[in-house]
Amino acid sequence: MPTRFIFVAGGVMSGIGKGVAVASIGRILKSKGFGVTAVKIDPYINVDAGTMNPIEHGEIFVTEDGDECDQDVGNYERFLDENLSRANYITTGRVYQAVINRERNLEYGGRCVEVVPDIPNEVISRIKKAAKKTQADFVLIEIGGTVGEYQNLLFLEAARMIHLREPKNVLFILVSYLPIPEKIGEMKTKPTQTAVRLLNEAGIQPDIILGRSKVPLDAPRKRKISIFCNVQKEDVISAPDIESIYEIPINFEKENLGNRILKKFDLRAKKPSTRAKHGAGPVPYRNEVSGTGQNLKDWEALIKTIKNTKKPVKIGIVGKYFETGSFTLMDS
Repeated sequence: MPTRFIFVAGGVMSGIGKGVAVASIGRILKSKGFGVTAVKIDPYINVDAGTMNPIEHGEIFVTEDGDECDQDVGNYERFLDENLSRANYITTGRVYQAVINRERNLEYGGRCVEVVPDIPNEVISRIKKAAKKTQADFVLIEIGGTVGEYQNLLFLEAARMIHLREPKNVLFILVSYLPIPEKIGEMKTKPTQTAVRLLNEAGIQPDIILGRSKVPLDAPRKRKISIFCNVQKEDVISAPDIESIYEIPINFEKENLGNRILKKFDLRAKKPSTRAKHGAGPVPYRNEVSGTGQNLKDWEALIKTIKNTKKPVKIGIVGKYFETGSFTLMDS
């Protein structure tokens, strides 16, 4: 089957959990019998994360082949139970460096090298290389930053171009924050509506919206997002704050996210255990999968173990970066 590409962008503000959302979606698709890999795009001129102060960018994760990359890649590895590599991490610096090096080597045949389409084409090439290297059925691509920022425009353009070339193989997901102002006491959808408009300006219409908030989305909010953001009500997924990030795949499956994704690609769940045996791909599963998924029982067992730990464990952490201006980073 052709590789499917799922682009995940963020709306309203950063730090709302795009990385764990991508990792969780990957886990769900893997539980349904598909090969999955994930790519993180960071809109920085830095070639990698190794030279950045962690207070600026978060902790650094080092892949098996020694690449110093964003901490989200670590989440991908843990949730997918796969070793990722340099091919799974893209930065603005790497993209421009590759294009400029090719221009210096006369690889563009003497023509004018332009920001568009040459930079987006390089991004597309790198995403395709990650797909080819892993032979994945699904490639999940997290576009760092927030919709509306200048830094990620070229990556959104790359996503738009892939969709133009392969409309049946591309899906867009927007992870957007829905605030509940303390003085108002009501969940507000307007910031998410604005985020969708900004995404539309980039030539992209989200297929699915993950609504991040302190509490689950209620029916009126889902209906409002559906109407004003031009998505089906079933494609508005509630993503409330929870105790452990490992509960996210289960929460998404309760919202039927996995099946919504498969339906949009005209696919059905498959038996995960047959993938290695049949090489070319897993054998189709006869029945529609619902609830907590076909093979997330092991994941549920992991969550149960985490929640039922009885003995306290003392952990010593040597840290360096704890403060940013007037604020202390509690999770540091």
